[in-house]
Amino acid sequence: MRKFIRAILAVALLAVLPIAANAGVFVSVNFAPPVLPVYVQPAMPAPGYMWMPGYWAWGGGGYYWVPGTWAMAPAPGLLWTPGYWGWSGGAYLWHGGYWGPHVGFYGGVNYGFGYGGVGFRGGYWQGAHFYPNRAVVNEFPSNRVSFNGGAGGVMARPTSGEMLAAREHHMGATSLQVQHQQMASRDNSLRAAVNGGRPGIAATSRPGVFSGRGVVASRAEGPGSQMQRPQRQYPHGGPASSQGRAPGGSSPRQGGGNQQHGGQARGGEERARGEEHGRGG
Repeated sequence: MRKFIRAILAVALLAVLPIAANAGVFVSVNFAPPVLPVYVQPAMPAPGYMWMPGYWAWGGGGYYWVPGTWAMAPAPGLLWTPGYWGWSGGAYLWHGGYWGPHVGFYGGVNYGFGYGGVGFRGGYWQGAHFYPNRAVVNEFPSNRVSFNGGAGGVMARPTSGEMLAAREHHMGATSLQVQHQQMASRDNSLRAAVNGGRPGIAATSRPGVFSGRGVVASRAEGPGSQMQRPQRQYPHGGPASSQGRAPGGSSPRQGGGNQQHGGQARGGEERARGEEHGRGG
């Protein structure tokens, strides 16, 4: 009887997945994602872009890699909080990323390139312009654990500042971010079962562009894999703070238009362990 109810629940979840996924529904899986691959950050395509770290998403019966990429914020002053996998209640749950005036909790996962597990050092807003911190171009983590909690996971809890950020008004992923994730889900070479955790497309210069210049592959782990790119400095001075403020400046202002409260942007929690009903974000 339990198996029958579980099967009915899974069918119902699959039926509403396209709507629920866009609402930021949590995804539940009963085994952990692979470690983060090692890769070099590609060149920024144009001024004003912000780095979106790559992550393991779920779909088609397994994990697949969504390449890191550069993207534009939906409004001035907004920063991206990456999604993360977290162990809870006997399963790994996906907590979708969101845009907001401050960077919130992303599981303590060290995604590198400014997302060191807490806060954000990847750049800052000054007025309506975003300036990336090119000094973090080589900052890929030595600890590549991709999930929070559970056996072998990152043991981190939200700071008081991250808890405040969670209650701010948020926006979900942009249409280009969603398109980028959907393209990754259809690329068989990005599946962990195919690439063994080393995707051939680890990062891209632009969302949704998986070929040509600006596409970089993952590389082998070890001393020879360390990033060997020259560091470039800020166009307007020193490093950014953990919350994207301009050096000596004020907090980033909240972007306008069509924002949702964090609870609404993140949506509900759908749990059907072991069933195929996942998506990244």
